[in-house]
This record gives sequence, structure tokens and C-alpha cells, in this order.
Amino acid sequence: MRILLIEDDYSLGSSLQSWLQMDGYAVDWLQRGDQAATALATHAYQCVLLDRGLPGLDGDAVLKALRAAGAPRAQLPVIMITARDALSDRVQGLDLGADDYLVKPFDLEELSARVRAVLRRNAAQPTSELRHGAVTLDPAAKRVALDGAPVMLTAREFAVLQALMRHPTHILSRAQLEEALYGWGEEVESNAIEVHIYNLRKKLGSRYIVTVRNQGYGLAPA
Repeated sequence: MRILLIEDDYSLGSSLQSWLQMDGYAVDWLQRGDQAATALATHAYQCVLLDRGLPGLDGDAVLKALRAAGAPRAQLPVIMITARDALSDRVQGLDLGADDYLVKPFDLEELSARVRAVLRRNAAQPTSELRHGAVTLDPAAKRVALDGAPVMLTAREFAVLQALMRHPTHILSRAQLEEALYGWGEEVESNAIEVHIYNLRKKLGSRYIVTVRNQGYGLAPA
């Protein structure tokens, strides 16, 4: 899953990006509100974390533009993250179209929980349990099981498997999997996807993921 973070405070933005990446998300981080339109038009995001006090274009204006856009962007979950903690500020933010409102400073674990909550509520991004063959994957709990037995995966392995299980009849290219795994500026090793696929096959069975030459990877028929 890919998240757009718009936060002008460098220290906080860096911390949020690192935390969410450890949580298994690809995170693109902007520090100006007037850069949001280009990012949203270029990439498919599942959630936006939006500060209100931004240079270039404030968070309120970014949110208004997003809610005025056509589908599917108008339905994109938005969590406002701001120091404005008055009741009137919270009401205004929610009335503008925010799905949630988180006041700084906040606990990072609470942020993760709120991201999972808005994803569950978003009909376009189901987070119910995925199942294919003997493998089950719980997106919210970040759990994978094989024949009911827990399987320990890294965050990146989990993200690759989730991308494949969300499209069980599709072949995903390496570029598509990298798009799901890595945010802007993250260094991607040339064989990173191949390594994750190799490790998944070791843990789930060598025949669970198939390679289609010159196209990419998919799940074997259940």
C-alpha cells in the first residue's frame, strides 16, 4: 500500500516516513501543499496524511481540491495531522472532508491504528482477510498463515505477498511490485524483488508464486 505524507516539519516528516515504512507501507513525502496535485495525479495512493499548516498551499486547500476531484481521488482517505487542537479546529477539519483528525504530538502506534481504521472503512481498499490456497493474509493485523500455522515475514515480504494476493489472477511486473513497496528517494536494489520472491517461496512453498518470463510474477492456481 502507498501513502502520501504531506508535512513541512522535516524532523516529524522523516520520523513518520520511517515508522510507516517499517509498518510495511510505501511512503511518498512532500513538504509543500502545492506539490500535492501532481503527486496525486501520478500515483495511486491508499491514504493521505495531511498537515494543515503547509507552505505553498495550506492543508485545508489541498483537502478541498481533493474532495472536489472526480472519483476515485475524491474518496481517498485523508487523516489530518496538526497542532490545531481546539474543538472548532477539529470540527472544521472533519467538515472539510477529513476522515480522521490527529492532534500533534501523537503516538506513532496510534497513527498506525488510525491508518488501518480508515483503510478498513474505505470500500475501495478492502482490508479483510485474503485467502489463496493454503495461505491466509490479514492486512490489518499484518499476519500470514500457511495451513493455519503462522508464517514470519519481513515488512517488504508481506507487502509483496499482499500485492499478489490482492490480484490473484494477474501477473504483476517488477515495476508494479516496486511501486507498491518503495517511496520516492528510496534506493531500490536491482534484484530486490527477486530476493523477496525467493524468500516467500522458501516460506510458503516453491510453487506458490510463479514466474512468467518477461512479464513478472503471479500466484499459482489455487
